[in-house]
Amino acid sequence: MKIAFIGQQDFGRAVLEAFIARGDTVAGVFCKPEPPGAKPDALRAAAEKLGLPVFQFKSLRSPEAEAAMRALDADLGIMAYVLQFAPHTFVTIPKLGTIQFHPSLLPLHRGPSSISWPIILGRKETGITIFRPTDGLDEGPIVLQKRCDIGPDETLGELYFNKLFPLGVQALLEGADKVAGGWRDEVPQDETLASYEGWVNEAESRINWHAPVDHVYNLIRGCNPAPGAWTTLGGRKVWIYDCRKHVVRTFGAVRGQPGEVAAVTADSVFLNAQGGQIEALRVRPEGGAKMNAGEFARGAGLGA
Repeated sequence: MKIAFIGQQDFGRAVLEAFIARGDTVAGVFCKPEPPGAKPDALRAAAEKLGLPVFQFKSLRSPEAEAAMRALDADLGIMAYVLQFAPHTFVTIPKLGTIQFHPSLLPLHRGPSSISWPIILGRKETGITIFRPTDGLDEGPIVLQKRCDIGPDETLGELYFNKLFPLGVQALLEGADKVAGGWRDEVPQDETLASYEGWVNEAESRINWHAPVDHVYNLIRGCNPAPGAWTTLGGRKVWIYDCRKHVVRTFGAVRGQPGEVAAVTADSVFLNAQGGQIEALRVRPEGGAKMNAGEFARGAGLGA
């Protein structure tokens, strides 16, 4: 196939290399322009190293972007981790249209933080979807889906890199073959099941220690490694990353108020929540680097 490639970052690079490795022709690569002073995007760097034409338009809605896509005369468009809006007039230019990767089981978890939210909400399963992009956000018909479990202690980083990343690369290859082979039986998304969540930003990642300990634990692992779930300890804003959950079944077994430091060990700090405690193992104080939680707590004069 002759492919027009749209994407960015490490996932885009991995998908590009997978198509090249199996012998497909990549006619050109579209990726988002980097902010001033930022290092080259991983996809852009890989494409340039391969000698491929690279296009970086501020908007894929522009006449220049559409003209560049038309000039490629591609069979199929591949969208692999795209944060720019790609309009219907752009994605329908390749002869067979375009397919797009999304890291959730659409129509569940439409939106930009679709790996974090299933963890935060306590789901036990997620997956990836290859679909036909439309002008609606993650709303197009489904080409194929692949499912995977979410482990009870799995973090955002573990789920993405160990499961969704390789699943997504393979699924885009598979989806491209289905479309090129003449398969057209896409499945419309069931709007009655649809959900949308926005970015997990500062407001969403703040820890509410009055919530059940399971909820607190899910938030922390759904924000690890980024953006990190945060709280205030010793008057400083602190992000918590690696941690353990300790559930208490006996009434009154947790002493102290929610969010209060219950104990400090050599490597960790125990914090109260409803129905248990969170044992923070790795934290990052505001203005500092990630560090051993026990070391931070002792340096901050925290203890029980």
